[in-house]
Amino acid sequence: MSDARSRPRVAVVMPAYNAERTLEATLADIPPGAADLLILGDDCSKDGTVELAKRLDLIVLVTPRNLGYGGNQKMIYREALARGADIVVMLHPDNQYDARLVPSFVGFIANGTCDVILGNRVRSRRECLRGGMPAWKYLSNRLLTIALNLVYGLNLGEYHSGFRVYRRAVLETVAFDDNTDDFGFDAQFLAQAIAHGFRVADAPMPVRYFKEASSIRFWPSVRYGLVNLKVALQYVGNRLGWKQRLFARRGVDG
Repeated sequence: MSDARSRPRVAVVMPAYNAERTLEATLADIPPGAADLLILGDDCSKDGTVELAKRLDLIVLVTPRNLGYGGNQKMIYREALARGADIVVMLHPDNQYDARLVPSFVGFIANGTCDVILGNRVRSRRECLRGGMPAWKYLSNRLLTIALNLVYGLNLGEYHSGFRVYRRAVLETVAFDDNTDDFGFDAQFLAQAIAHGFRVADAPMPVRYFKEASSIRFWPSVRYGLVNLKVALQYVGNRLGWKQRLFARRGVDG
């Protein structure tokens, strides 16, 4: 009984847009009992994502208008916190990330190994390319990751994963409400977590690229890379004493 009480409350949150074709397969991979809450945030999908999610008995939130990837995450993180989640798993519902690994990644947080952990798909060039990752995306991923590791003082395999697990304290501290509503949200959130001293790590997971999986195209990817570099410069400036609002504490420093 005491073990049940001490077990952390786990929420899997899924920011969704037109995920009808992949949602059920994503959920099927989550091991039974691995999550106490399954929350889907729908950003005005044009397919049957919402209806399917309700049939699958998920907690479904719908944005009042298309807010963007970051705006969707803000909504589902607030819901997870309000429902008492101790550990939050952010999982893209496009079946690109192996949800069978949810308990393993949650374990890293629960046992105190780290506060944030990302799924790392980049274990070798051969595996990435055989798994379907476009060559240009692999190269840009590698170059950007090297640059960000130098700035943040980490040794992550990639910074761009759609599988992330957070300790509750991270979400309570990071001022994510003020972040962009666009794809730059993840870059800002990770920099904020690092700036606040949270331990960030990654662990391996297989590569899955296929037609139905969501993927940013070339020019949006270029813009995404530039946003990552901008956030890294803000991080450096903050470390040098040029205080950036981005790194304020949530609900405390304005």
